[in-house]
Amino acid sequence: MPPETPSALAPYRRHGSNAGQPITRRDGELKVTGRATYAADNRPEGLLHAVTAVSRIARGRVAFLDVAAAKAHPGVVEVYTPANRPPLAQDPDGKLSPFDFRIEALQDDTVRYVNQPIALVVAETLEAATEGAALLAPRYEAMPARTGADDGQLYEPESSGFGMPARTAYGDLEAALGASDQVVSVEVDTPTQFHNAMEPHAVVAAWDGDHLTLDMPSQALVMGRQLYAAYLGVPAENVLIRSPFLGGGFGSKGFLTGPQLLAILAARDLRRPVKLALTRAQMYGPVGHRGRTWQSLRLGLDAEGRLTALGHRSLSVTSSFEDFLEPAANASLHLYASPAIQAETTGLRLDIGTPGPMRAPGEASGSAALEIAIDAAAEACGMDPLEFRLRNYADTEPGAGRPYSSKALRECYAEGAKAFGWADRPLQPRTMRDENGLLVGWGMGTALFPCPHFPAEARATLRADGTALVETAGADMGQGAWTALAQIAAEALGLDLDRVELHSGVSSLPDGGMAGGSGHTASAGLALHNAGLDAIARLADLASGDPASPLYGAGNIGVVARAGRLHRRDDESRSESYVEILARAGRDVVVGSGRMARDEEAAQTWAMYSHGAVFAEVKVDPDLGQVRCTRLVGAFAAGRIINPRLVRSQYYGGMIWGLSFALLEEARTDRRTGRIMNADLAEYHVPVNADVPSVDAILVPEEDAYVNPLGVKGVGEIGVTGTVGAIANAVWHATGVRIRRFPIRIEDLLTGLP
Repeated sequence: MPPETPSALAPYRRHGSNAGQPITRRDGELKVTGRATYAADNRPEGLLHAVTAVSRIARGRVAFLDVAAAKAHPGVVEVYTPANRPPLAQDPDGKLSPFDFRIEALQDDTVRYVNQPIALVVAETLEAATEGAALLAPRYEAMPARTGADDGQLYEPESSGFGMPARTAYGDLEAALGASDQVVSVEVDTPTQFHNAMEPHAVVAAWDGDHLTLDMPSQALVMGRQLYAAYLGVPAENVLIRSPFLGGGFGSKGFLTGPQLLAILAARDLRRPVKLALTRAQMYGPVGHRGRTWQSLRLGLDAEGRLTALGHRSLSVTSSFEDFLEPAANASLHLYASPAIQAETTGLRLDIGTPGPMRAPGEASGSAALEIAIDAAAEACGMDPLEFRLRNYADTEPGAGRPYSSKALRECYAEGAKAFGWADRPLQPRTMRDENGLLVGWGMGTALFPCPHFPAEARATLRADGTALVETAGADMGQGAWTALAQIAAEALGLDLDRVELHSGVSSLPDGGMAGGSGHTASAGLALHNAGLDAIARLADLASGDPASPLYGAGNIGVVARAGRLHRRDDESRSESYVEILARAGRDVVVGSGRMARDEEAAQTWAMYSHGAVFAEVKVDPDLGQVRCTRLVGAFAAGRIINPRLVRSQYYGGMIWGLSFALLEEARTDRRTGRIMNADLAEYHVPVNADVPSVDAILVPEEDAYVNPLGVKGVGEIGVTGTVGAIANAVWHATGVRIRRFPIRIEDLLTGLP
């Protein structure tokens, strides 16, 4: 492991610095001083550099590569093509697990999308590898690119997302619509979007016999180790993945990718370490994205403004060779009450790289359309949008009938509306202007995100000097996991945070599960919590069985761990320090282990979600149609808060991401070639400081006794889900123009403005 990682941080000293305290990130100083070691920063001795040559067509085959010219270039060591790629133990067109994807690893000369790897050039320097790749001068036998709904291949999938049903129905939708007093229909298109993490996908691969060390960003270290080992034909314990720091992931770094696998093969073949880092443009294709959707919703309403039917259909895009479909329609299954609900996903195959999970997959796209439709329904009933939501949100999960484990959504509505000043909102659109004559609009959206848990394990070691080492193979991609997980462990161990050392980000440690789905803190955190309790229990056994200890005989009574001491539960004046207990027992350490253990009965009985409400203000130029989001207020309930500072940061990031979705982000495709025309951060727009309004995140207190023993829920994605619709609805309130596609365009507003 590099010398300066989260496991080697100087102690952080602050009074009362365990769970619930808003302490700063343990790794913050390393990051802001440039001492954090990311994957591509590693330079082992004898390092070679790899560059992928990528396709410039979307469909067809590679007819010619000038391999001789590339190999003749000074510094080039080897050129890999389908003709000489080293063998793999598994078929890259197969799938080894539900969380695996079919990949392109030079298995043949077929081209399936632009930016697909068609060769790998390895050289002594990055410059030589880049120049060698350019010298390949590929020629193609091209076929027409399928790039839109008019030329793609429609199909009826069995599932959407990761194994979700492609069709779910409760009640008779058509009958309910026919019996409704009125029906509101809405169509919304969402674009292709790319993760664009600050750190590109990279790997430094070094072999020692049949043992492999990988420095690479990973959101799932142990699962990644198993997948790479399977493709390489070596035991999983022979693969070590080191990922102490990630420069963002958002779902794209949880899976095996073709370019990284090719670099690993080259390192084994050449018997030298190999580094590969994708360029920004090369990330638009082989490493996933948010797939495009065309969504249609039909809402039936009775005379009192209650939903009688809710139908949500999504046409979701995937690649020609995979089946991951953005599960947007499923966003309508869990939030609003209706006797008839139906969610359907249809697939459309295009000549693109395979989509994948991207921050709030399904929920972001689906809730954007759903919240627009809910607002349109409120308008049709002549009701305030908040009043309409309060009348129609579900107390129990629609269809399944499970009650929600928390009733905090109503509080989120109330707190957010109060902070925003929603009570002063006029019902009719286009009735507010600012002092400069700009149209002003206020809109809202409901936020909802599930609480998944992933299998996780951890180890906690109490040491003779009164400190502790806690270990789990977790991942911190910027959310502050190294800090929050250490806080959880310190609390379980009864120690101040400065006495606890966290080791993580290495696949040889106990499996910390996947950092995704807003489930990492709950999963790895609960494993660490249980490991800490196990270590304390073992320490208590030593003391309660020792006649010389003031805790002797306390086994049935129990002890309390606090500030490095064990206290008898019935008489806290009788206590002993961890140091004293271990010294008298002649022990250097006591080791505890723990797993993530969710109550399956509770999971089957209760519907478990984080809740929130987002309120947005926009200003629109009535002549130019230019939109500015000037204010965002979000109120969120996500169970027990381990670190308010980190949680608020996640909410800010989610709401800013929602602003980006609503107003800026879109990958534009050349319909003739299938090429993405804005595959860089200059033209693929994301927010900068000038785009971001006043943002306020309210932490609504919530105690959920059922979600897990810690009461912890996820916060990383929920901020996206309510914000997109809130901004779109604010634009309607400012202009009277209902949004039908994202990002919101000036031309769409100008054609609808009076």
